[in-house]
Amino acid sequence: MSDPNAKYQSPLTSRYASAEMAANFSNNKRFGTWRRLWLRLAQAEQRLGIPGISDEALAQMEANLDNIDYDVAAAEEKRRRHDVMAHVHAFGLAAPQAAGIIHLGATSCFVTDNADLIIFRDAMDLLIEKLVVVVDSLAAFAREQRAQPTLGFTHFQPAQLTTVGKRACLWVQELLWDLRNMQRARDDLGFRGVKGTTGTQASFLALFEGQHDKVEELDALVAQLSGFAGKSYPVCGQTYSRKVDVDFVAALASFGATAHRIATDIRLLANLKELEEPFEKDQIGSSAMAYKRNPMRSERICSLARHLMVLVGDVLQTASVQWLERSLDDSANRRISIPEACLTADIVLATLQNVVEGLVVYPQVIARRIRSELPFMATENFIMAMVRKGGDRQECHEQIRVLSHEAAAVVKQQGGDNDLIERVRRCAYFAPIRDDLDALLDPATFIGRAPEQVDRFLRDFVEPALAPYARVIARKKPAELSV
Repeated sequence: MSDPNAKYQSPLTSRYASAEMAANFSNNKRFGTWRRLWLRLAQAEQRLGIPGISDEALAQMEANLDNIDYDVAAAEEKRRRHDVMAHVHAFGLAAPQAAGIIHLGATSCFVTDNADLIIFRDAMDLLIEKLVVVVDSLAAFAREQRAQPTLGFTHFQPAQLTTVGKRACLWVQELLWDLRNMQRARDDLGFRGVKGTTGTQASFLALFEGQHDKVEELDALVAQLSGFAGKSYPVCGQTYSRKVDVDFVAALASFGATAHRIATDIRLLANLKELEEPFEKDQIGSSAMAYKRNPMRSERICSLARHLMVLVGDVLQTASVQWLERSLDDSANRRISIPEACLTADIVLATLQNVVEGLVVYPQVIARRIRSELPFMATENFIMAMVRKGGDRQECHEQIRVLSHEAAAVVKQQGGDNDLIERVRRCAYFAPIRDDLDALLDPATFIGRAPEQVDRFLRDFVEPALAPYARVIARKKPAELSV
């Protein structure tokens, strides 16, 4: 046996991807699906009266759906330079009574395209379930942190306060849109069906001796047997339109942008020491700097999300250059780009779940940063309080302006702490509100309706969106990362 470590292996499957997603794009799944399609075609043709398809032939086909001799198929493909005919040959050897009727009336894309659509549908089912779990877990975090004040940032510069939970809702909202997009892409997948070499069904019309209704019935029956009842594409060339691949991968690429944004926010907050992803007891952050706690999971999300986002370029270009009824320059690219999109999304989702479910918030660090910035933000409150006590708004504004600039100079030029509040306390002009300063500086009075917004968002938007997936949520498990 050859040493697997002696040749390149994709880290998507060897290092990161879940077993179930890797299995979904395995040779066993792909070629096993081909055989199931050949069986369904033969069953439908027999049911509709095509002669020469015996019950024994169908029984042999069914008994050998997963009994694939890859050595035989590989040898035949090397000889014929045609993967589909190689597997027709291998299936015929395993089911000799069916050898003469396998692939009857069909073209290669009957198995390649229809199998791809089945595999893509199954992949999206896996991804949707994982996304639902991420949304549910992040929504729980938002609920828990609904009223925890934190400094907001615009341009990554200090801005008005928000709450940790409200910020998490920004992430959840984008994930809900991704859930919508992915569910729509999954539900929009159709079936190429039984269309023949250029989509005209000419071979099947000949097989049924000119009976158009039989051809339509065959197309519908094979789609139904394959789990696509009523969803066979009405027209196609030799392949189904590669525009379908664009819609499919675009939903995943869009999720990649969301994941990158969330992970980047977590990395920024980790630098501020306000929030951290999980860090295991024996984890090493740096081989040289033993004290470091690097946000490596969030960095991995960003790294893989970039790969996921650019893969939509492959399917866009492929769709744009499909000449007339089809050209074969789509095949090699699609074998790489679409499986990689699904595998990468799977890895990003598992990692994101792991991060979200282990987030650690440091309220004291947050409070310290708020204390350093809040005095400047509170100056408008000071002015309003003074006016209520009979002060002149313009005079108060000037007093605050002078004290603020003095405090800013201490911070920027001397490297000291923001002492604006002490300056206000010492200033005789502000004596009327001196006893009110602590109340005026309470962070909870600066967060507006953030907690109420969290409550309404979770109640009116998140819970209804997740309701159809209650069974998925009920059986959710922690995400296990191998590395």
